[in-house]
Amino acid sequence: MANCQKQLLAISNTSIMSKVIVFGSINMDLVARSHRLPVVGETLRGHDFFTAAGGKGANQAVAAARLGVPTQIVGRLGGDSFGRELLAGLQASSVDTGAVLVDEAAASGVAIITVDDAGENNIIIVAGANGRVNENDVERLKNLLPEAAALLLQLEIPMSAVLAAGEAGRKAGVRVILDPAPASLDIPQQLYPLVDIITPNEVEAGQLVGFPVDGQEAADKAATILLSWGVGNAIVKLGDRGVFCATSQEKFFVPAFRVQAVDTTAAGDAFNGALAAALAEGRSLREAVVWGAAAGAISATTAGAQPSLPDREMFNRFLGERGIFQTPR
Repeated sequence: MANCQKQLLAISNTSIMSKVIVFGSINMDLVARSHRLPVVGETLRGHDFFTAAGGKGANQAVAAARLGVPTQIVGRLGGDSFGRELLAGLQASSVDTGAVLVDEAAASGVAIITVDDAGENNIIIVAGANGRVNENDVERLKNLLPEAAALLLQLEIPMSAVLAAGEAGRKAGVRVILDPAPASLDIPQQLYPLVDIITPNEVEAGQLVGFPVDGQEAADKAATILLSWGVGNAIVKLGDRGVFCATSQEKFFVPAFRVQAVDTTAAGDAFNGALAAALAEGRSLREAVVWGAAAGAISATTAGAQPSLPDREMFNRFLGERGIFQTPR
């Protein structure tokens, strides 16, 4: 197939921008870097440690907001120092935090992340306040949906809340985008028909469909199964090999942008935030997938989750250097 990146030499303006709403997790990331990832039972010496704002929901909100799209997050933080720092960080990235509840009965969520010299990682999440998201938070979400072009969901909050949010999004006529991460075998089948776009990576796609997803052919098969479950569009992220997309009308592949990876922690979140931002600007799904691939690639070149997410100037420069030019909104 011809390179989609070269086909999109001019990305056109198609409609007035509207808001992206994120319903999901907000974490503090505790990141250790070592030359390689440990095996079971092994102790390794690390060579760097830092904390950075994270959480899949917060990351995706920041990713969209930094691209210049009005973005609001609905979620929970603990009444602790991490919570105060995380809230300030979201606000500094122009994310509307008016619907974030400070839960004094809980600690803020944390993620313990190990990153090796190749940029690969493993992650342990402690939900904290994220695990207490419930129907009250969904009610706050419902009040915001009339202004939304897209609703971003992930699986770092209770599944019951994700399902209720999906139902609210569908009822409001808002495009629902689900990042099924961390992948779970207990996703209720009734969630899939509520989802307009699902965006698993190759590991998550394999866990959902029950066979390895290790290339375009397997991604095609997995996407076909996801569509049969009622999903509107299936996007399978294949890391440095690119992105496969299937809809009821077409299938296409977007090759990866080549970069020197440092840390892939937030690459998937960068993808989803940029995908939603492009759709909120009225761009086509194919254009939005290119945006997602570009944002994910940029994110992988910098350590940390939210610190790695590009602003619009960096994003436009990255695309321009690769022959992809954008007209103003």
